[in-house]
Amino acid sequence: MGARVEEAAAAAGTRAGVGADDRAPLPDALAGPLEDYLRDLRLRRGLSPHTLRAYRTDLLGLLVHLHEHGVDDLADADLRDLRGWLAAEQAAGRARTTMQRRSAAVHGFFRWAEQTHRLPTDPSAALRSPRPHRRLPETLSQAEAQQLLEDAIAIAREDGGPVGLRDVALLEVLYATGVRVAELCGLDLGDLDRDRRVLRVFGKGAKERSVPLGVPALDALESWLARGRPALATAASGAATFVGERGGRLDPRVVRRIVHRALRTVDGAPDLGPHGLRHAMATHLLEGGADLRSVQEMLGHASLATTQIYTHVTDERLRSAYLQAHPRA
Repeated sequence: MGARVEEAAAAAGTRAGVGADDRAPLPDALAGPLEDYLRDLRLRRGLSPHTLRAYRTDLLGLLVHLHEHGVDDLADADLRDLRGWLAAEQAAGRARTTMQRRSAAVHGFFRWAEQTHRLPTDPSAALRSPRPHRRLPETLSQAEAQQLLEDAIAIAREDGGPVGLRDVALLEVLYATGVRVAELCGLDLGDLDRDRRVLRVFGKGAKERSVPLGVPALDALESWLARGRPALATAASGAATFVGERGGRLDPRVVRRIVHRALRTVDGAPDLGPHGLRHAMATHLLEGGADLRSVQEMLGHASLATTQIYTHVTDERLRSAYLQAHPRA
């Protein structure tokens, strides 16, 4: 069990985007299945390094718990062991959403182990976890979104450089399309269809979808591609639509900094980050009369239930407006 123990854990971590220093000394019968499962997720489902890292973190926590409690073979883990791990996580003060995510990761792992005949049965089948509180996502008002983009345009005009053009373009695209940060950074030059005014986007699990692009967003993107990108592009840029100041494909962390900085210019706006622009796009579409199924397709949600949270946001706004305006509310 010696040499392959750390090699398996390190290999699993490397493929998931986690460095070798983060590995855990697990026995083969635990580290091996984890390595194989992560490889399967990467190759079969095309999950991103960020998602794989989350799976690894959650499952590694469980496997370390099993190892510390004398379970050194996946086949020996039972429902009581899994419940003990969740209880320990809850006692450590984990949030309900974290508990739900980790429980889902465990279900997926053991279901895969049963389906691939590594286990005769799935011990997680009867595992339950706390249901997360369904909180309404904070979002921008339409006026705040408009102010955000107007401020960004004014700053870009004052600056006059390629970075300003890029920042306006990415803010416009995020709000116009509701794409995720990773999807924005993954855009290539060939993904823009100017005639149809749509972007081709590769979402979670490498699923492809087309999202419409409004005229202001298209104009900002065209300005960036014509006058901004050529000033920053290098051999390292490849086909990337958005590039950093050194020419490489733009990093999601840079996009987050840009969005946070832009939001600080809007009085009273919540500091939401890029995902907040995604929420705003969906909420404003529904407020304008778009149907839920169309919004689901634009956001790339696998389930309509995920999109339905935005109906609650719009309902809350309607209720608030009613209470403020109706004389007999």
